[in-house]
Amino acid sequence: MRRRVAGNLLWMLAERGLQVGVGIGVVAMLARALGPEGFAHFQYAQSIVLIAASFALVCSAEVVVPRLVAAPNPAAEHQLLWQAFVLRLAGGVVGYLLMCAYLGVTAPLPDVWHAALLLGIAILLREPVGVVTAWMQAHTNNRPGTLFSLAALAIKASLVGALFAAHVTDVAGYAVAFAIEAIVLAALLGLFYVRQRTAGHAGWQPGLTRELLGAGTLFWISFILMMGARRVDQLILQPAVPAAEFGAYAACMQILDNFTMVATILAAGIAPGYVYARQRFDDAHASIGRITLGLAALGLAGGLAIAACAPWIVALLYGHAFAATVGLLRTAAIVSALVFADVALTLLAVYLRKPRWVAIKWAFVLGTILAWDLVMIPRLGSWGAIAGYALGNAVAVMVGAMLWWRHRPARQMASA
Repeated sequence: MRRRVAGNLLWMLAERGLQVGVGIGVVAMLARALGPEGFAHFQYAQSIVLIAASFALVCSAEVVVPRLVAAPNPAAEHQLLWQAFVLRLAGGVVGYLLMCAYLGVTAPLPDVWHAALLLGIAILLREPVGVVTAWMQAHTNNRPGTLFSLAALAIKASLVGALFAAHVTDVAGYAVAFAIEAIVLAALLGLFYVRQRTAGHAGWQPGLTRELLGAGTLFWISFILMMGARRVDQLILQPAVPAAEFGAYAACMQILDNFTMVATILAAGIAPGYVYARQRFDDAHASIGRITLGLAALGLAGGLAIAACAPWIVALLYGHAFAATVGLLRTAAIVSALVFADVALTLLAVYLRKPRWVAIKWAFVLGTILAWDLVMIPRLGSWGAIAGYALGNAVAVMVGAMLWWRHRPARQMASA
């Protein structure tokens, strides 16, 4: 069993690692093909879509997977998956409509409209059909899902590469490649589940709906707040600065998104053995403290390396048209060490099953970023957004550190 769990984890980590690597290559081709202004339009559309997509996570894996594990038979699993699919699809429709409403109110350029509508197809597919991935996780068999994800990713990368080689500069053309990735992945997951599951009929059960919504609401709110905190800076910055300046900032954030993904990958690999497997809270609490220090040190070392190599990294990935990204990246890369610490501190809330803590933290972070960015971005432009990025992550770490300190083991409190 341990070997199977370890193998399943390795497949998950391999998928994330390859996604990061391929994602960097795809973004580099986008930036070089579209230029600073076109890249700015694409990234702005993607930020809107990512916030809207959070509405589709009505029943997250934290809610669905444990119930699938406890399901008494395949028919009960099918009923649960069907109900979660319908709820996620309803959330996705709401998210897509909210995205369209936002675009209608803000009236962006046609490039942004077209890209958002195409990228938004993933809102209606990725999370609803993602219940099949949760089903695989419950059976500790992530290999098919990983292969499907990598196949869809390869198709997207090939399409983007072909468009880049053909010197295509249309933003919507590249958005089509992203939409095709979501369609292919949804089709592969759906076909796999249909072939694997036993025959059975699923009907609507109001009691199960209330249970799923009740258990998943806090996770859902947390995810919406988190995505808002991570992307609202770009929504505020885009109308306040020239497109080229926004493109430089978006390029900086793309590099940091891929860098900070390392923290999530490492935490996912470390936590099962060194945190979740601990029976005594004292041991888990101490492990979280050590992991936080280790990840923060790693993030700082990586951030300093990125800052030192910023001119070379930007020139290699984006070209000389994005020279303005260098200064932003040097500062933001060092600050991104806070993200590594925050990811580690969040393990305490996961270990104690306290989604309320996560929701409260992201509410504080989102409120802080909104207040800062609305005042400072009109004055400082992209540097105001960088300062907001630093401030928001600092607030996240402060909240996490406070919770870790307040819930330290009783014997430590007595000796303090």
